[in-house]
Amino acid sequence: MDPFLRLARSLRRSGVRFVVIGLSGINLHARSASEVFATQHRDLFLPLDRDNALAAWRVSENLGLELWCGAEPLDQPRDRLLAERVIAHRGLVRATDNAGLDVDFALVMAGFDFETVWNERRIFRIERVELPVARLAHIVESKRRAARDKDRMFFIAHAEAISDLLAASQRDENQGRLRRKGRGHRRGR
Repeated sequence: MDPFLRLARSLRRSGVRFVVIGLSGINLHARSASEVFATQHRDLFLPLDRDNALAAWRVSENLGLELWCGAEPLDQPRDRLLAERVIAHRGLVRATDNAGLDVDFALVMAGFDFETVWNERRIFRIERVELPVARLAHIVESKRRAARDKDRMFFIAHAEAISDLLAASQRDENQGRLRRKGRGHRRGR
């Protein structure tokens, strides 16, 4: 199994709440390989919850992944106190196998709180693994709000592709609402 999917499956089985964001989230919304963007890592948005962060770290360690915070290994002991410090500073923790799997556990998504993103997430199933993914509109808006140079360059280079993906995503959401509404109507609701 793909190492990322193995991690995601293990996180879900351990009750860790996360949502895929960033370019890896955009790629899951893509309809064909021509709409997929190159990225070096995957981003998972976590709630500001120390127990959830600890569970994510434990799952990662159990899978043999190293945990880094910035340019240094994540401190020891990896306990509630450390999790509280990481959350207070909105620190980014990276899980890596040093062989191509790099997953960032992010506590910040510019312009959005976790519960909003979680409540409006979509579920994608890949190789029998359910991946909670942020709505495409949320990911794009967050990248715009972050206003990092790399994000600005990305939007300049891929404006048309992003616009097409957003339009297709909006059509899918509208069709889903109509189907749900139609089912409710037939049931007499």
